[in-house]
Amino acid sequence: MTTPHEDASRPSGQAPGAPDGQQPAQPTPPVPPAPAAPSGWGPAPGQPGSQAPGHGPQPTGWQQAPGWQQPAYGDPAYGQPAYGQPAYGQPAYGQPAYGQPGAPAPYGPGGWRPPALQPGIIPLRPLGVGEILDGAFRSIRANPRVMFGLAVMVVTIVVAIEGVLEWYIGGLLSGALSDFSATADPSGDLGIDQQMGMTLGALFSLPLLLVATTVLTGLLIVSVSRSVIGQTVTLGEVVRASKRRVWWVLGITLLYLAVLVAGYAVVVVGIVLAATNEQWVIVGIAAILGSLLMLAATVWLSVRMLLVAPALMLEGGTFWATVRRGWKLTRGSFWRLFGIYVLVQIVMTVVVGIIAVPITIISTVFLDDPLMLSFGGIVLSSVADVISYTVTTVFSAAVVALLYIDVRMRREGLDVELARAADQNPA
Repeated sequence: MTTPHEDASRPSGQAPGAPDGQQPAQPTPPVPPAPAAPSGWGPAPGQPGSQAPGHGPQPTGWQQAPGWQQPAYGDPAYGQPAYGQPAYGQPAYGQPAYGQPGAPAPYGPGGWRPPALQPGIIPLRPLGVGEILDGAFRSIRANPRVMFGLAVMVVTIVVAIEGVLEWYIGGLLSGALSDFSATADPSGDLGIDQQMGMTLGALFSLPLLLVATTVLTGLLIVSVSRSVIGQTVTLGEVVRASKRRVWWVLGITLLYLAVLVAGYAVVVVGIVLAATNEQWVIVGIAAILGSLLMLAATVWLSVRMLLVAPALMLEGGTFWATVRRGWKLTRGSFWRLFGIYVLVQIVMTVVVGIIAVPITIISTVFLDDPLMLSFGGIVLSSVADVISYTVTTVFSAAVVALLYIDVRMRREGLDVELARAADQNPA
């Protein structure tokens, strides 16, 4: 313990408790790190650190780093551009700034983004119309055995049954309608009896064709969904994955058709009743308004039901819950789905026309049967039907499946789940 006398006699500058003649080590003040280069992404105005250097009071205890000097007069301050040079993050003279025409979009929301993952036939992000159509073609090339092989096999069987019915029923009606055909077509060039026979045969085979194409569409949707994540499935795997769900698709399709038939039947009955009472003004109004209303109802119902089939095939919910879900998925996307669906139908109509024209020319030139009423004409017509039904069914199924996936990627982030599934189950 020191006394006041000892403190008074201690040399100046010697710390208390230090030996005589020795100076204690002075504590070294902390040296702050050199200022970092500006990054262009500073704190928001009003946040700590948002004040520019040299403006306003410095934080308490702030010290200059050793060797740090203030710039001389006329020299640019730290972080400030020299005269004539562009500031950091600012465009040089004559160069476009971000957001100006001709400038590259910045990275981030609304700007440039890295390419989306594409393990299969489409990129895993919301799709454009061209990407959906291209993806439909890619799905066929990705798994032709299932997409084309299964379709050709099913459609060929159905069309063969249709051709037999047309030939058989046409032969039966040729005698029964001989008197009518002789009156309406004395020369027999029109072949009214055979044409009616073929028409009735096609009507008898229509339910079978509807069932076949509906089931085929459900099976093809499964193949397309696997091609999206880069997987190729066999026919047996498609059938096992479908199980009873493909029959659910058939059931909801038949219910949808029954609703449409009932609506048209109401219109027809109203027209007949008005005609019976000779109320011709009402007949005309009912025919025009009823046809327009039913056309609008058909379009609206068809688009709203468009995603029900893929929802039934690809989701694991119960029947009615999945039907409601597929119905709700189209909400807010009606016009986009309608436009793409109409475009697909136009493309398919052109394709069918391209297929039908050479078949008709062959039948006319080589068989002298422009109406294709003979056995050879029916065979050629059946070949054209097999090609047409196969192409339209396969392409339409692929487009519907991709529309379903696109809507879910837009609304539910399905692309993340698909990317995870592709990583966990590589092809």
